[in-house]
Amino acid sequence: MPIKIRLTRGGRKKKPFYRVVAANSEAPRDGRFLDLLGTYDPLKEPLEFKISSEKLQKWLGLGAEPTDTVRSLLIRGGYLKDSSPH
Repeated sequence: MPIKIRLTRGGRKKKPFYRVVAANSEAPRDGRFLDLLGTYDPLKEPLEFKISSEKLQKWLGLGAEPTDTVRSLLIRGGYLKDSSPH
C-alpha cells in the first residue's frame, strides 16, 4: 500500500492546526498514521512549519510521496528542491 506524507487537522473550529504525518494512503485524513514528522500552524505570522529532517529523509527513502500541499510547504521551508518545470 502506498504511503503518503500528509496533513492531519487538529485544533478548534476556525483555529486549524496540522500535524505532518506519514500515513497509509487509504487511511482516513485524521485516522491512523505511521509516524509523526512535524507540525504546521497557518495562523502564526509568519506561518510556522517544523519538521524532523531525519524522519522526512527516512520516509522519502522508503518511497513515501508528499501530497501537493505538503510538497509546497517542504519546498517553501527548504527541505525539498523545486523540481517543477518553469
